[in-house]
Amino acid sequence: MTASAPALEVHELTVTLRSAGRTIRAVDGMSLALAPGETLAVVGESGCGKSVTALAMMRLLPPRIATLQAAALRLGGQDLLTLSEEEMRRLRGNRISMVFQEPMTSLNPVLTVGRQIVETIRTHRGIDRAAATAEALELLRLVRIPDGERRLRQYPFEMSGGMRQRVMIAMAVACRPAVLLADEPTTALDVTVQAQILDLLQDLQRRIGTAMVLITHDLGVVAQSARRVVVMYAGRKVEEAPVGRLFAEPRHPYTLGLLASMPRIGSSAAGTTRGRLREMSGMVPVMDGRVAGCAFAARCAHAQEICRREAPAPVAVAPGHDVACWRADERLEVAHGVA
Repeated sequence: MTASAPALEVHELTVTLRSAGRTIRAVDGMSLALAPGETLAVVGESGCGKSVTALAMMRLLPPRIATLQAAALRLGGQDLLTLSEEEMRRLRGNRISMVFQEPMTSLNPVLTVGRQIVETIRTHRGIDRAAATAEALELLRLVRIPDGERRLRQYPFEMSGGMRQRVMIAMAVACRPAVLLADEPTTALDVTVQAQILDLLQDLQRRIGTAMVLITHDLGVVAQSARRVVVMYAGRKVEEAPVGRLFAEPRHPYTLGLLASMPRIGSSAAGTTRGRLREMSGMVPVMDGRVAGCAFAARCAHAQEICRREAPAPVAVAPGHDVACWRADERLEVAHGVA
């Protein structure tokens, strides 16, 4: 990887899924670039295509049901689209790793934690079992799991949710990857453990210099952990900006709705005088056909005729701040019926 090359580069990624005779466009023209050592958050409701995008970047989607197309998909300048499955296996868990949403379904329940970590290390590092076990103990120390010797002998079901998530992180960073994809790493954890996991990820990132894509629906996590943020809706990128600017000057109506749904200390209903949080009407559409216009138009109180007829291209409204909206140059307010 050259000094100027992004750690990860995705350009015009499209993923179609086939199920029960239907074809769904789960990701539609997604583009992003991740600098070495950077944290980029990808945010949106469930069903927006965040996890499918991550699985596509890892090339983990089964070819029998998924078709992946992209103008570019590069890891440190290396074209992932031209690699064989065997070549991708050598990269996964090595140069690019993923922390999955639910560790209990990702860890093997019939193998000890130690065996799973050791096998990950030996697969990619080619060292003997004794050296790999010593590495595994060091990894448990890095992810702040005490009494490592005993923990290595335990099975996943013997651990708490927070401990299992730490084990997943230990496995993901075992080979010091250049890129780490963290898919909702704090889901289903209590608030205290969530904060510990986020702090752990940031600490590990500083130690090993890994770039991270943090997938979440929690804007609080975005504010705490990321430098830049991509907002996805219905498989498309609708807004991208530095985190501070996105919170201060959101431009897409969907982003406005997400921010308005956040509770704020010292105010009621996200800045309104009512006691109830705002919510977005409607649901994310099922993309089982090409949407002619903006996918958010049906839920948007600011929508105009052109919004239903033509999909907007991303427009730069400030350095590093792009918005895919026909009214991107306007400072829209949250309106009833949108959020």
